[in-house]
Amino acid sequence: MMTEKKTIILGAIAVSISAILWGFDGVVLTPRLYNLDVTYVVLILHLIPFLIMNLFLHRQYRVLKLFTQSDLIFMFLVALFGGAIGTMAIVKALFLVNFQHLTIVVLLQKLQPIFGIALAAILLQERLGKNYIIWATVAITGGYFLTFGLHAPNIETDINTIYAAAFALLASFSFGSSTVFSKRILNRYSFTTATFFRYGFTSVIMLVVVIVMGTYGDIYNTTPFNWLIFFIIAVTTGSGAIFLYYFGLTRIKAIIATICELLFPISAIIFDYIFNDAKLSVVQWISAGVMIFAIINLNRERAKRIKSRKKAV
Repeated sequence: MMTEKKTIILGAIAVSISAILWGFDGVVLTPRLYNLDVTYVVLILHLIPFLIMNLFLHRQYRVLKLFTQSDLIFMFLVALFGGAIGTMAIVKALFLVNFQHLTIVVLLQKLQPIFGIALAAILLQERLGKNYIIWATVAITGGYFLTFGLHAPNIETDINTIYAAAFALLASFSFGSSTVFSKRILNRYSFTTATFFRYGFTSVIMLVVVIVMGTYGDIYNTTPFNWLIFFIIAVTTGSGAIFLYYFGLTRIKAIIATICELLFPISAIIFDYIFNDAKLSVVQWISAGVMIFAIINLNRERAKRIKSRKKAV
């Protein structure tokens, strides 16, 4: 009993630390790369962790011969949406706000379960919860007021905020889609294998994008400070946080993980205040709380359905 309790505590701590690291990344680290092109940034953010993984996980290449054509397609989709499109969208959003609304951009990522659950219903025939529309609407409404407050958006003065919100929503959709596609891979292979090839496939995709876009010249514009940020992200908030997150996720229930993940938006708000002196208005605080509460309820309903379906089996 004590061993089980220690396992749960260890898992909760791991998920909590990873959530805090992601909050730190979105507010403090990635925005410091604003002087570089988005496509180049995303390439390096995946290439460095992948090269580091090769030092320890090079035997994973043996698994390639086990991949079916379907596996390769799903792995490509995971890399395309979760790695390339999702990361480019969120990095672009962070760059657009110029350190003014970083918390808002980071918090809008929390909307990804809305898209993930909807896509799972379409592609995997998972049944939507009876309250899905209600909670999804509440979450999106909360996201709107978090972004713009009680004022209607002004095209002239709020254009960057509007674009940033749109890119953040695109990132949420992409990450949510990646989660659905990942299920197919994780049903057949370990998380270590899935992560290794996700970073590898994304690196190849982004290398092609960088070559086509002609942004590879940014390697000459990368300052020592930029390289420092890249390496910090690589070993902490990048692959390091992902491994830590799934290490914890395998040891605790989904509802506990959801609660621990609240440290992501909380830490983002705190870090944004400490490093950028940014503060949310009362309306934005309330909106953030409402949005997160709705997302928690979406996750709770889905966890209950999955649990009941497993019992039925």
